[in-house]
Amino acid sequence: MTEQEIQRLTQQQRTWFFTGATLNINYRIQALNKLKACIQEHEKEIGDALCKDLGKSAFEGYMCETGLVLSEITYMLKHIRRFVRETTVPTPLAQFHSRSFQKPSPYGVVLIMSPWNYPFLLTMEPLVNAIAAGNTAIVKPSAYSPCTSEIIRSLISRCFEKKEVAVVTGGRAENTCLLRQRFDYIFFTGSQNVGREVMRQAAAHLTPVTLELGGKSPCVVERTANLRLAARRIVFGKFLNCGQTCVAPDYIYCDRTVKDELVKEIKRQIRRQFGKSPLKNSNYGKIINEKHFNRLTSLMDSSKVAAGGESDIRTLQIEPTLMDRVTFSDAVMQEEIFGPILPVLTYESFDEAIHKINSLPHPLALYIFTSDTRAARKITARCGFGGGCINDTIIHLATSEMGFGGFGESGMGSYHGKEGFDTFSHKKSIVDKKTWLDLPMRYQPYRKIYEKLIHMFLK
Repeated sequence: MTEQEIQRLTQQQRTWFFTGATLNINYRIQALNKLKACIQEHEKEIGDALCKDLGKSAFEGYMCETGLVLSEITYMLKHIRRFVRETTVPTPLAQFHSRSFQKPSPYGVVLIMSPWNYPFLLTMEPLVNAIAAGNTAIVKPSAYSPCTSEIIRSLISRCFEKKEVAVVTGGRAENTCLLRQRFDYIFFTGSQNVGREVMRQAAAHLTPVTLELGGKSPCVVERTANLRLAARRIVFGKFLNCGQTCVAPDYIYCDRTVKDELVKEIKRQIRRQFGKSPLKNSNYGKIINEKHFNRLTSLMDSSKVAAGGESDIRTLQIEPTLMDRVTFSDAVMQEEIFGPILPVLTYESFDEAIHKINSLPHPLALYIFTSDTRAARKITARCGFGGGCINDTIIHLATSEMGFGGFGESGMGSYHGKEGFDTFSHKKSIVDKKTWLDLPMRYQPYRKIYEKLIHMFLK
């Protein structure tokens, strides 16, 4: 799509938004129902596209993508009438007699830019929130997951006219053209480097943004942890989607005294969950492309591989790989891994672990495995991170009842459920002043007689 076509598309959506059609609650409900029905009708095609792009099994594709989108739509349909209501707030005595209220209003034309690792979920879920809030949207899925991008384009074209929701496919050229346009809100999910560019371009128009980025999310294993259960849940969270999950445990940071036993349990769990030959497991996916495959294999130090380590460039697969005796200076600790490589590092004291985590950029997630509730409270209170779990991994993002997002280097803003509706809404603060009474004290000339009243009202 050319820049002129993109300009026409944004203008077409802005014209439609200004008609006020999207402000109608029934219009939004109808749009969400239409989208839900279309997704349900084409579940198999969505699953096939995810399999082609990332090697995801039908089970994993539904559990981690399609099912979560449907769940978000169901949640929105259940709560949207409450979300759109005006909220009355107390009015100060100085504003007598009037009503003060907040009115959620859509921003207008929004841009949603999504990544390749969960290409259906991370495109459609923010779109659901944007539609529920009453916006029009231009969606830009990743060029790295072309099959899923095509099914997204097909679904949206069946459900909506381009003036309501449109899809722009392509690569960097299209991204650049889109970011030159004036949007009312930009929602971006992806890498920190691209996130910086999105924010820079948005600043030209003073466009507000949500950035869902990533980072090196630590998985702390304290000495009182149930190591068998910890290993089982860590292996699930880390190697889901071959580690290509923004909230996957990036590394294990464990008490030195339990490290050897934990490594033993993780090896056992890798074999139990993925079999003796993971690369022959039909439910085990693949790396998105050769560029990322080569980046990941370059991070593996063969002298520190404790399990796995095998790879096949023909299928773009890398075994679930455990690395032991890793330090913070190793190559694998210099960037977000975003693949099936799990380094294990150790600490001497729990306070040392907290201090080290706080010295690093804020991660998107933090996980703590412990039987000591005081240790759990301490690390969740003192460390900065987007969200996380106590005695589990990644499941905190699978609920519409809590917002999901990072801060600092891991992003800004959040979405899911009510948080998602609020992200795509501006709350107008309005005072409805009645006309039957007009107190004279605020008008010049100021009179001494009103001074005590002003002090009384404004204390």
